[in-house]
Amino acid sequence: MTATNKLGSSYGLADYPEEDWLALAGIQHYTFCKRQWALIHIEQLWEDNVQTTSGSLDHKRADDYKQSESRGDILRMHSLRVFSRRLGVTGICDVVEFRRDPQGVELQGRKGTWAPYPVEYKHGHSKIGDEDRLQLCAEAMCLEEMLSCDIPQAALFYKETKRRETVDLDVGLRNCVIETYGQMHDLYSRQSTPNARRTKSCNACSLKNLCLPELEKKRSVKRYIEQALAEA
Repeated sequence: MTATNKLGSSYGLADYPEEDWLALAGIQHYTFCKRQWALIHIEQLWEDNVQTTSGSLDHKRADDYKQSESRGDILRMHSLRVFSRRLGVTGICDVVEFRRDPQGVELQGRKGTWAPYPVEYKHGHSKIGDEDRLQLCAEAMCLEEMLSCDIPQAALFYKETKRRETVDLDVGLRNCVIETYGQMHDLYSRQSTPNARRTKSCNACSLKNLCLPELEKKRSVKRYIEQALAEA
């Protein structure tokens, strides 16, 4: 059985237990490269490159909860932790703007009603793929579940262009979020790392030196590294 919210997204009625929740932001890694996601979230491998280090610096202010502020009819909350039992994920929104709105929701310690509007900060520029939009949509779906509201739009802010990109959180994007997390839960429950497939995107991947495609058919990268360290 499934349930549908006002914006048309279908959800499975069975919630994921908290011990099975995945990292919300993993959907960005998974959409970029399923193997990259598995190496990070299943085999616990990570290596910074220029892009990831620069991106971390870009997030420094956005991820500072102390920077939360109120300006007129807009309340900006930084590093807001969210979760979804239906999607089985948890994570942190870079920024959520709560805009005063008669159709909004009540917030503890605040007068009036407010409509949430997530803003995700990204390094570089807008991408052809949907990885950033899917992460943003997932954040909005978490907020909708937590606050019992509808969020029709959100925004991506790219440092390179210094402009916001408005994203319509339509049914197609939402259903893609649901389907993608379903695939991720399946792989995670099986502790399965997809085989390596070289693409142009590999050159921009921070895990290029750890991916070791020539070994992936024989054993996991994590087990290979552990064995090498033990032998040393």
